[in-house]
Amino acid sequence: MLEKYLSVFILSMVPVIELRGGMITAVTVLGLPLIPSYLVCVLGNLLPVPFLLLFVRVVLGWCCKLPKIGGWFQRIWDKAEEKAQKIGKWELLGLLVFVAVPLPGSGAWTGSLIATILRLKPRYAFWVIAAGVLIAGILMGLMSFGLLEVLQAVFA
Repeated sequence: MLEKYLSVFILSMVPVIELRGGMITAVTVLGLPLIPSYLVCVLGNLLPVPFLLLFVRVVLGWCCKLPKIGGWFQRIWDKAEEKAQKIGKWELLGLLVFVAVPLPGSGAWTGSLIATILRLKPRYAFWVIAAGVLIAGILMGLMSFGLLEVLQAVFA
């Protein structure tokens, strides 16, 4: 059982997959219960965030200069700048909504990159991203487990 939770935890740390993929995997593939799956996925998704907030600008800037694959990293940076401009005037609230809505291309990793581009203070950005991940986890739980099962799990 511990191996299943460890798999979901690690899966939730992976860019693009993140909590959204972790929750779906916990339910459909591994048959894990809602509340522990939610907690494990949230923790797994949040673990990289402080490191991203502190180092993503430097690391991605360096990666953009790499021969052959630098263009791919530059496209990631450009896409995040595009999203940051849309969020820009709303800053923290925009970041919260961006991370919370479980759509492809949104989430803690991109949210961390956007927070860095907007030059938000890491301590504020972390808590906003964490709140967004918590909300995204609830939404994914509702979608993955179904509303009735979620209510039964919470109120049982």
